[in-house]
Amino acid sequence: MVTVSIDIGGTFTDIIIIDGEIHYYKVPTTPANPEQAVMDGLSKYLHKNIDEFIHATTIATNSLLGQYGLELPRTALITTKGFRDVIEIGRQNRPELYNLDFHRPKTLIPSKFRYEADERTDVNGHIITKLDTDSMENVKNSLIKNKVKSVAICFLHSYMNPENEVNLKNYLSEYFDNISISYGVSPEPREYERTSTTVVNSVLMPVVSGYLKRLKSVLDKFGSPEINMMSNAGGLVSVDEVIKKPVNIIESGPAAGVIAASEFSSILGIDKVISFDMGGTTSKAGTVINHNVDITAEYEVGGSSHHGRIVKGSGYPVRFPFIDLSEVSSGGGTVIWKDKTGALNIGPMSAGSEPGPVAYNRGGKEPTLTDSNLVMGIINDKMSGSDKILRKDLALKALEKLGNPYEVAESAIKLANLEMARAIRLVTVERGLDPAEFTLFGFGGAGPQVTMPVADELGIKNVIIPPEPGVFSALGLMLADIKYEARMSYPEDLEAGFTELEQKLKYQIKEPEFLRYADCRYVGQGSELTIPVEVPDRERIIRDFTGTHNRTFGFTLDRPVEILTIRVFAVKKRIKPDIKSGKNIESKPVERKVYINGKWENVNVYQRNGLPVGKEITGPAVIEEDGSSTFVPPKWKIFRGENNELRAVKL
Repeated sequence: MVTVSIDIGGTFTDIIIIDGEIHYYKVPTTPANPEQAVMDGLSKYLHKNIDEFIHATTIATNSLLGQYGLELPRTALITTKGFRDVIEIGRQNRPELYNLDFHRPKTLIPSKFRYEADERTDVNGHIITKLDTDSMENVKNSLIKNKVKSVAICFLHSYMNPENEVNLKNYLSEYFDNISISYGVSPEPREYERTSTTVVNSVLMPVVSGYLKRLKSVLDKFGSPEINMMSNAGGLVSVDEVIKKPVNIIESGPAAGVIAASEFSSILGIDKVISFDMGGTTSKAGTVINHNVDITAEYEVGGSSHHGRIVKGSGYPVRFPFIDLSEVSSGGGTVIWKDKTGALNIGPMSAGSEPGPVAYNRGGKEPTLTDSNLVMGIINDKMSGSDKILRKDLALKALEKLGNPYEVAESAIKLANLEMARAIRLVTVERGLDPAEFTLFGFGGAGPQVTMPVADELGIKNVIIPPEPGVFSALGLMLADIKYEARMSYPEDLEAGFTELEQKLKYQIKEPEFLRYADCRYVGQGSELTIPVEVPDRERIIRDFTGTHNRTFGFTLDRPVEILTIRVFAVKKRIKPDIKSGKNIESKPVERKVYINGKWENVNVYQRNGLPVGKEITGPAVIEEDGSSTFVPPKWKIFRGENNELRAVKL
C-alpha cells in the first residue's frame, strides 16, 4: 500500500510518501503549472504505483488573485429580475474610510454577462412566479454567442425552495458543463453573500477541473490512484465533490496544518494548542481545544488583511465552512523594504519560489526574512528541497542597501515576530481565550526559527516543534478524516432538520459519524456564532450561544435568539499512519556564530535525530534537520520527546 500526500504552497511543494516506511521531501513550487512540481517530486523519489493520493493546493485562491497570469474563464450570472446588480452593489462596506485611492475588488462578472429571469419565490419558499424555461431562450443564445464557459444561477429566496433554480439548471445543462446553483453551493440567506459564493464557485469550476485533469494525467504514470482533497473545513472530499464545489478547497493548505496540530496534540495528550504555521509566503494561526478545531461560516477570498484580520469588503465573500484561521503576509520569502520616511517594513510582497530570496541566486533582488535568518546564522546555507547552497554573500549585499545588514536582519525578524503574535491574538484574545494557557505548535519551513520568540511576545511558556515541521501540513493530509457538510436555513423542527441533512449525507459516506452545529445570533445582529449541538433542544442551544457570546465579546443582550442555519458534518474515520519519524544518528554539536540581541555569540548547533530522548539543551542553540531549523533563544530549554517532538519550556 503506497499513500502519497502533497501540499502545494506558495514557495515549496511538500511531499510525503508512505510505502511501509515514511519519506519526506520538499521541491520548489512551479506557480504557473503546479502539477509540474508534483511530477518533479514524484519522478525523483517514487518508483512504485500509488494506491491513494491526498492533496492540498492553493490554485483556487491564486487563480482569483491572478497569480498564475491567466485570465479567469468567462462566466455569466442569471438572477431574479431586478437583482442583477446585487453582485456589484455588495454590502456597501467602506474598508478604508480615509483612503481616497481605495478601489473595490474587480467584479468577477461584468454587467454585460449578468442576466435576469422572470421568476419569484417569497421568503417562506412559496413560488409566486414560476420560471418559464421557454422565456430563457434568448439568454441561452446570448450565453452561447458570447462563448461563456461557466454559469452561476442565484434566485431570490431559493434557499427555502430551489425549484426555479433546478429547472433552469436542467434546461441549460444540455449546453454548458459548468453550472452552479446557489442552493447547491450556499443554501442560506443573505442575497449578496450567497450570490458571491455561487459566482466564485462558477468562476473556479473550469480552472479547478482543468487543473485536476492535468494532475490526473500526471498520476496516470503512477497507477491512476484514488484522489482525495483537503477541504477548508479540515476534512477530505472526493475529486468529484471538488469539481462541483471548488469553493471547498480555497483554504485547503492552511486547514491541513491545523488538522495535523489537532491530531498530534491528541497523541501527546495536550488539550489546548495554538497551531502556528510559517511557510515561505504567509503565516497562519488557529486554535485547537480538546483536539477540536473551530469552524467559521464565512471567508473573504482575495481580500486584504490588516495584521491578520481580513478587511471586510476588500475581497469576495464566500459562505462556506472554513477552519477559523488568521493569516499574515509573513513567511520566509517576505520582502524587507524601507518606506519614504526611512522606516523598515516587511511584506506584504513575497519573493515566493520564483525568483525566491536573494540567497537562492535565482534573480531575486529584494532581501527577505530567509536572507535575514541566513546572515544571522539561524539557518545554514543548504537550500531546502535542493542540493544548492544558499549565497550568504548575495543576501548580505541586498541587506546592505537598507543599512547595517545584521541590524536590518534582526530588526526585520523582530517586526515579523510582532506581526505573527498579532495574528495569534486574533484567534485567542479576540475569541475570549488567554494564549498563556496554550501550548504553541510551531511548524512550516520557517516556523521553528521564530516559534519561541513569538511565544515570548504572547507570554506562552510551552512550545512543541512536531516531527518533520517543514512538511507538517502535508502530514495533516495523512491524518485527516473524510468529511462532508450539508446545511439548512430556518428549520421549523430541529430534530427533523438535522435528520434530513444526515440522510442526505449518507449517500456520500457509508456509516459516518455526524457532527451537528447551529448558526445563532441575537435578533437584529448582522453576524452569527456557530455553536456545537449535542442535543437538538432549542433552549439548550440558546443557552450555549449566550455563554459563547459572553466569552467571546464580554457581554450578552436582552434580546431573543434566532437559529439561522443548522449544519451537519458527516465524518468517516481513516486509518492514521504512525507519524514518528527520524532514525537516531550519532552526532556531536558543532559551533556556529549566531547574531543575537545585537551581538555575535558562539552557539551549539545540533542535529535533531542526534539528540537523545529526554536530554535537555539550554538556549541559545540551534537544532537542524532536513527542511527546517529550530532556534532556541536564551532563557529557554528544549528536549526531544518520546514521539520525536521537540518540547521547549520557558525558564
